[in-house]
Amino acid sequence: MSAARSDDRTRVAVIGGGSSCEHDVSLASAASVAAALSPTSYDVVRLTIDPHGTWLDPGGRPVGLTGAACLLRSCDVALPIVHGPRGEDGTLAALCELAGLPYVGSGVRAGALAMDKWATKLVARAVGVATAPGVLLTPATAAVHRWSHPVVVKPVAAGSSHGVSLVERAEDLLDAFDRALAIDDRVLAEDVVVGREVDVAVLGRPDGSRVVAPMLEIVVDGLFDHHDKYDGTADFRIPAPLEEAEQKALHDAAVAVYDALGCAGVARVDFFLTDDGPVLNEVNTMPGFTEQSQVPKMFAAAGLAYSDLLDLLVRDVLGTGA
Repeated sequence: MSAARSDDRTRVAVIGGGSSCEHDVSLASAASVAAALSPTSYDVVRLTIDPHGTWLDPGGRPVGLTGAACLLRSCDVALPIVHGPRGEDGTLAALCELAGLPYVGSGVRAGALAMDKWATKLVARAVGVATAPGVLLTPATAAVHRWSHPVVVKPVAAGSSHGVSLVERAEDLLDAFDRALAIDDRVLAEDVVVGREVDVAVLGRPDGSRVVAPMLEIVVDGLFDHHDKYDGTADFRIPAPLEEAEQKALHDAAVAVYDALGCAGVARVDFFLTDDGPVLNEVNTMPGFTEQSQVPKMFAAAGLAYSDLLDLLVRDVLGTGA
């Protein structure tokens, strides 16, 4: 299965798709990444995981896990651009580690912790970063949970706002639980946090330094849901208009959470900026990665172009970065 090496370019596997509800978003990210890697420096091998979990080769033919592993072993490095469960949650990082293949992004532990929103909250609180008050519920406990005030209901392990509902009336609570439980077998019911939505992109470098891009504020009326994220109407303001003290508080909180989770490469740490300071919303260890996605736009605002960001991420993993 291994392809012959015909030149000295870096052979990079770009993995997209996946069997989660974020399949289509991941396909878009992977296609954008593959197109942006310079053909003079990189020999790109596109691998796709279809919605049923079947691995497809660059020609779209099913090759199974064994065939995919052979293709991966023919590469120098992997870019696992698979959002959500069975991808971003450490699953693909584990596969790459077992295959002995260097990869861009967070490892098994950080991916698993960050994908689990409840575990992320526990880690954040342990290092002094505030999170929204909330409860963890299962199908059994959700069925008897009583509504007492507005809450945001969300699956514990999902992304792109799939299954997320703002519940402002008691009669809507069970329907919200049903939508979230259709995606995950655990859900969160969190208090509504009033504050500005600010995203922070953190890049870990091999020397241990942390680079924080200009922050991004999402200006939205109500819940920033799946439709708002992908219909092209979201109002992203970069850099976010922040006071120096606000910026420092967000910077310090984002780096503290990044380090406590053990992240690597780029992670997006999302906050609500309240009158009492930052409140963590969630952490994405493989955020959306088209050129128009939040993280690339934040680094572009710092003067680091999309293709240069990808090149930096790969070179850092291979130990050839500046």
